[in-house]
Amino acid sequence: MVLPMSRTTRPVSRLVPEMPLLRRSSRQVAPAPGGGGEEVAVPAHFRCPISLDLMRDPVTAPTGITYDRESVEGWLARGNATCPVTGRPVRLADLVPNHATRRMIQDWCVANRARGVERVPTPRAPLGDADAAEAVAEVSAAARRGDAAACGAAAARARALGKESDRDRRCLAAAGAARALSSAFRRLAGGHGDGATALGEILAALTVFFPLDDESRRCIASQVSLETLVSVMSHGELTARASAAVVLRELASSADGRTLEAVSGTHGMCDALVGLVRKPVSPQATKAALVTAYYLVSASDRAAARLAELGAVRVAVELLVDADKGTSEKALAVLDGLLCVDAGREAARAHALAVPVLVKKMFRVSDMATEFAVSALWRLCRASDAGAAECRAEALRVGAFQKLLLLLQVGCVGVTKERASELLKMLNGSRGSVECIETVDFKGLKRPF
Repeated sequence: MVLPMSRTTRPVSRLVPEMPLLRRSSRQVAPAPGGGGEEVAVPAHFRCPISLDLMRDPVTAPTGITYDRESVEGWLARGNATCPVTGRPVRLADLVPNHATRRMIQDWCVANRARGVERVPTPRAPLGDADAAEAVAEVSAAARRGDAAACGAAAARARALGKESDRDRRCLAAAGAARALSSAFRRLAGGHGDGATALGEILAALTVFFPLDDESRRCIASQVSLETLVSVMSHGELTARASAAVVLRELASSADGRTLEAVSGTHGMCDALVGLVRKPVSPQATKAALVTAYYLVSASDRAAARLAELGAVRVAVELLVDADKGTSEKALAVLDGLLCVDAGREAARAHALAVPVLVKKMFRVSDMATEFAVSALWRLCRASDAGAAECRAEALRVGAFQKLLLLLQVGCVGVTKERASELLKMLNGSRGSVECIETVDFKGLKRPF
């Protein structure tokens, strides 16, 4: 469980969403028209033994079993080296397209078109190693020549090929696509006109080939690359700004302390991150900017103070008012980090919504949001000055005491439990002089406080 403790003990990897290795097909056989709800029965030999869905690109293993390409390649990508049905050894290179079965499936789809079945399109041939190496080489060669337009076109082609299928993406990644794109970005960094367009294409292509290896991260972490990322996030096209934010998040998520210092020390970096959250480009860019900001404030008080000076506290609080689960978790994490410095606490105490929003987010979001909300409220209320006293009074008025009591009754552990208990003790001393304006259903309580 993530515990919002210190900068060195707080695990941050949970803030980055994990992508499944095997993506099950979402396409289902359509029900027959007429409202009866009866589905068309798919012949058993047309179903993949792994996903049990209609095969769209059937391939046959040396064991004689036919699978859907996406399913069996996902099975092998997860470290399995045997046929799921027979248990005999199978390699990716051993899979052979089953054109006869594919044509039979297409004929069956056409025959049942009147019943709502869509025809399975003819799949493209998978990318070969030679083709992947050629595509990567085009990116590197254009970058070495300084031909920004050609490099952007080659990057766009590599991105399109990588998005065709997981197999093609892995094939390009094995050919060094991420290294070639990162190196090309560093070579073209600082360009204008066509160079800026090419940089956007390179960043968009890089997002397809995560995670980045050490060499790729070193290229992106170079000073000229970081300055160019700031420029793209601040003044680039919308898609380029979103791609730059995602690439920066990938860099920050696996960077050491020195690299994070270099990122936070890059001129305009904090301004660009706050700007992406204040004026959203896309939900993905907003979340990526929040994750990067969290890594920066977790690693450096100086970065936290700089972000607080730029209004990050106000931006995070106002974002939390109607944010979804993922955005709420990330914004609360950033806010908790900002409250570690004086400038952050002062900004939060001056904002009328800070305490009410934190109390609101204690429940009905997620365990992670609860942990960060309790930690942030604890940071605001624990001091003995007048500002902390006002925060405690405001917390009581909006029902923090009841929610903390319920939280302890329902169950929380570790640092969250300790800080919730401390908050209750702080608030208990002020209960007599403050009128609560929110009530909580106490049916879930098992014992009095």
